[in-house]
Amino acid sequence: MLIRRRLLVWAFAVCAAACSLIAPKFERPTLSVTGIELVSGNLLQQNFLVKLNIQNPNDRPLPVTRLHAELNVAGERIASGVSNRAFVVPAQGNAQFDMTITANAALALLKLSQRTDKRSDSIDYEMTGAASIDLPFLRDLPFHQQGSFSLHGQ
Repeated sequence: MLIRRRLLVWAFAVCAAACSLIAPKFERPTLSVTGIELVSGNLLQQNFLVKLNIQNPNDRPLPVTRLHAELNVAGERIASGVSNRAFVVPAQGNAQFDMTITANAALALLKLSQRTDKRSDSIDYEMTGAASIDLPFLRDLPFHQQGSFSLHGQ
């Protein structure tokens, strides 16, 4: 019984070592927000264009199937959006893309009026979310970024 257990442990160790030699090396891609701007708004809603970039340091393409994002101001979620537009980030390359997120204008205006300086041309934000990846070893690629965006559309 003891010999069988030792053989089993030894066989497991050999298999694990062999798998680590065969398994492809994978570096986690980076996703960053490169810009955010208020593009339109009315009494009921405001639309923000969020520009994102994924850098893929790996030797294989990265298939992105879905994106979701939330915009927080003063710790409160004021906007969110989902994009089901699939794309592929090339191997050892990057891809830039954008998505629209929508805010509830009443909540956004309330939060902005409580937290902003009336003379300011920009406001601080926090953007969080994730890209859904179609690979067996990486399902979601989360991102979190803080910054500021102009209150005047371009």
